[in-house]
Amino acid sequence: MLLVNRELLFDDPFAFVVLLVAVSVSLLIGITVHEFSHALAANRLGDMTATNLGRLTLNPKAHLDPTGTIMLLVAGFGWGRPVPVDPRQLRSGRRGMALVSAAGPASNVVLALAFALLFQLGLVTQGDFSREALRTLDPLAWATIVATYSVLLNLILAAFNMLPIAPLDGGGILMGIVPRPWLPAVARVQRFGPFVLVGIIGFSLLSGVSVLGFLFEPVLDLAARLMS
Repeated sequence: MLLVNRELLFDDPFAFVVLLVAVSVSLLIGITVHEFSHALAANRLGDMTATNLGRLTLNPKAHLDPTGTIMLLVAGFGWGRPVPVDPRQLRSGRRGMALVSAAGPASNVVLALAFALLFQLGLVTQGDFSREALRTLDPLAWATIVATYSVLLNLILAAFNMLPIAPLDGGGILMGIVPRPWLPAVARVQRFGPFVLVGIIGFSLLSGVSVLGFLFEPVLDLAARLMS
């Protein structure tokens, strides 16, 4: 994300700071609502683990993972602090776990649509984010920048987290919906999920080749359409 704009840091530090603040605000909203939604879904399905640990809150401090936030700022994909869930306490068992896992990405889609509505109603207009636009302190310009990144980053969070590998939400959904006889095999494969994820991130950062480009390109197209 900010790697794409790294030359701005040296050429126009003020504009870079404005961009950093706008992206950070968008991330703060997206990650906080994402993790809160996991905790809320678990609570409604009977598991009080996250509630008892103070995660049923919209306070960002309870949900931000430093590494995941930095990765999302720098590379365009990341994560928040995982919400602890005890599947044994959930109604509907592993189906309940699938619902809890799906709650996070679903909340990001809802947020993206809510911010996109601002564009559709004409309350904000899509901007080009030139350096002149980034340097302005006009409230409407700032609102436009934050709204734009809120649409984009929430869609990215939703799409990335739906990948069916642990520890992403898609892995939890997969474990909740596959036929029971498949569970042992899927669980064995999922153990390699974190290594696959680290490999994808590391290769993308070191090579400059976006391995997840096939996923994010349609997301970028969708975001553009929602804001047009």
